[in-house]
Amino acid sequence: MLEITPYRITQQNELVSMILEIQQNEFNIPITAKDQPDLYMIDAFYRKNGGEFWTATHNGTVVGSIALIKISNRCGVIRKMFVKKEFRGKEFCIAQKLLDKLVDYSIHSEIGTLYLGTIDKLKAALRFYEKNDFLLIDKAQLPIDFPVMEVDNVFCRRHLKSPVNN
Repeated sequence: MLEITPYRITQQNELVSMILEIQQNEFNIPITAKDQPDLYMIDAFYRKNGGEFWTATHNGTVVGSIALIKISNRCGVIRKMFVKKEFRGKEFCIAQKLLDKLVDYSIHSEIGTLYLGTIDKLKAALRFYEKNDFLLIDKAQLPIDFPVMEVDNVFCRRHLKSPVNN
């Protein structure tokens, strides 16, 4: 059974292992756990200003993640979007479900624009973001308080619609 829930500290080791496996072994990105101290400070880094961190679990095992950092001017930053290789694609739709959860949370938190940074070699990820209404932007168009990761070389933006008042 697939569940998407806010991150729990008991998931830390599994989460870090999954992310490093994808970064280092699948995509050969030269990054370590030491380069990502945020993974050990979820509450302080992501949740402190109204952001959140979600995990996708399948039968209790962490198979995906996505995080939101809330920055100034009603903006949010997507970070740590990962799905284990064997859980990608249309059978599970985990990436879409994670993004939908983050977008819904963002809209209800009055975030008007989402930004993200990624790496040009992650072609499938870029197609996924473009399919979900993210537009490529220059680094110079990022908000001043956007937390740039050293490895990121592609940046995207999506404007969100306000929730409909019924």
